[in-house]
Amino acid sequence: MKKFGKILLGILVLILILVDLTIGFSLLTIVNIPRFIFPFKSLKIYLSKVSNTLGEWTVYGVRLIMKYCHGDSLEVICDEEFDMDEWYIGMSNHLSWADIFVILVSANYRIPLTKFFMKRELWWIPFIFLANKTLNMPFVYRHSRKEIEKNPELRNKDYETTLHACKRFLRSPSTIFSYAEGTRYTEEKYKLQKPIYKNLLNPKTGGMATALSAIPNINYLVDFSIIYKTHKRDSWSFLNGDMKDTKVIIKKYKIPENLKNKNYLEDREYRVNFKNWIEKIWDEKDQIITDLKF
Repeated sequence: MKKFGKILLGILVLILILVDLTIGFSLLTIVNIPRFIFPFKSLKIYLSKVSNTLGEWTVYGVRLIMKYCHGDSLEVICDEEFDMDEWYIGMSNHLSWADIFVILVSANYRIPLTKFFMKRELWWIPFIFLANKTLNMPFVYRHSRKEIEKNPELRNKDYETTLHACKRFLRSPSTIFSYAEGTRYTEEKYKLQKPIYKNLLNPKTGGMATALSAIPNINYLVDFSIIYKTHKRDSWSFLNGDMKDTKVIIKKYKIPENLKNKNYLEDREYRVNFKNWIEKIWDEKDQIITDLKF
């Protein structure tokens, strides 16, 4: 009987989230139609602010669904203050497909709307495509190390593509988000990497450093540490409540002045300094997760 109840709960949550996203992105699509007819910069800036508001409403809908169906099981631990008229850069550990919902809900009305870098290969998924077009969540190419070794020009292409994508964030205050590990954590990946951290994979800093190069008015980095009670991490476990017991710790870090207005591709000293700064935060993050585990 308990198993049947979980199946019903999972189906209910899925339907409610799909309805919420359909309504939200339908409104966003309608609102943004003038942007493609009258491509004026001032109109794009105005519609970007309106779109952010609709985006927050849509995320709030997901937040209510999770609260109604899963109870007060998501614990957000945050003693920081944020300015909704500022730009931020965000990062997190990456454990599950559900992380995106957990981060969005945790950040909802706490910091400016969180916007994710998305792989170009995912453009065919309707909600991701609409997020790109209406919320300025850009697609970026990510070539592998082997591909870049065969064709070094791809490194420049990736860098220029990311710089161009970041310019869209300047239209309205936003939180530019990237998963620092670059991939989801699994025991297999952990054993393969053999990182010095107990709970994390090694951080990759290129994407975040490039974003800072493109948007110099970002003054703070926001770090999300996600902890799930269960080891079940698939999408169905999120929907049926197996993953409902979750902690999210949000920390804010002032970005050092020597890490602003730099060229990540050409400035080796900047790459080293940025890497060292992120790794220092990663050390602290690893300890936080160890201390607050279920």
